[in-house]
Formats: sequence, structure tokens, C-alpha cells
Amino acid sequence: MGSEHYCLRWNNHQANLLGVCAQLLRDERLVDVTLACADEGRCIRAHKVVLSACSAYFRALFVDHPARHPIVILKDVRFSDLRTIVEFMYKGEVRVEYAQLNRLLQTAESLKVKGKGLNIFVSFPDDVLDAKLAPGNRMFLSLSNAINPGLVGRL
Repeated sequence: MGSEHYCLRWNNHQANLLGVCAQLLRDERLVDVTLACADEGRCIRAHKVVLSACSAYFRALFVDHPARHPIVILKDVRFSDLRTIVEFMYKGEVRVEYAQLNRLLQTAESLKVKGKGLNIFVSFPDDVLDAKLAPGNRMFLSLSNAINPGLVGRL
């Protein structure tokens, strides 16, 4: 006679996990990697498992060069872009200014941040919108195969 199996489900597990990871990042708790911008001398302490889950570059780096707490020096990466990309990895979304978008997407591409299904929502000021559109409407762009900064110019 077989035994019965029960499914135990944690409601809001994913949201809870993301929230805890973001809080650990803010508090710099349990961090195990330091990302440094070569030109600016500023750094971010983060978690290898989160970076590896979101970036093929970091995953390969940490697998090929295991170290207890590596310091990764990133050349030609602006600290503001790095901070935004790390926030994107932890939260799944970020808000950026249009002027920063192409540079940010190029940096994300060089770090091999997963880009499939990346959606960009663009908000326009009310006075820029066509009179036919309700104020506050947003334009939506979906980049389905990879991060492609060339598409941004077509907005």
C-alpha cells in the first residue's frame, strides 16, 4: 500500500525571496563578492549566487575562478551603470533616464546579463503625448531575443 503525498506551498515565496535578497544587498549582509569600477574606485558588495543567476559572464567567472570573496575589477564600466544593473538583477526592474539607456544596455550586454524577454516601458511627459492618447500612457517595447541597444533609438 502506497503512502499519500502532500504538497506544501509557501505563498509569495518568490516575492519573499527577492525581498530578502534585496534587503541583504542593502545591508551588505552575507555578501561574498566585491564589484569595483576601475576608473572611479567605487565598489558594490553583492552575492555571487544572484550575479551568477542573472549573468553568464559572472557565472563563468565564479565557476572558473572559485575564491572565497573575490574582487572583480570592471574596466570601462561606470559606477552608476553597475549600480543600476545590480539593482536590476536583484529586483527584476529598474527605472533609468533615456540618456542612460543605450550605455546601460551596452554594459549589460558586455556582462552577458540575461536579456531574453526584457521589456522596456517608456514614459513620456503629458505635453509630449499626442492629443489622442490619454495622459500618462506608456509606450511598450519588448526585446525578445537579446539586449539590443540599436532598437532603443527607434522609440
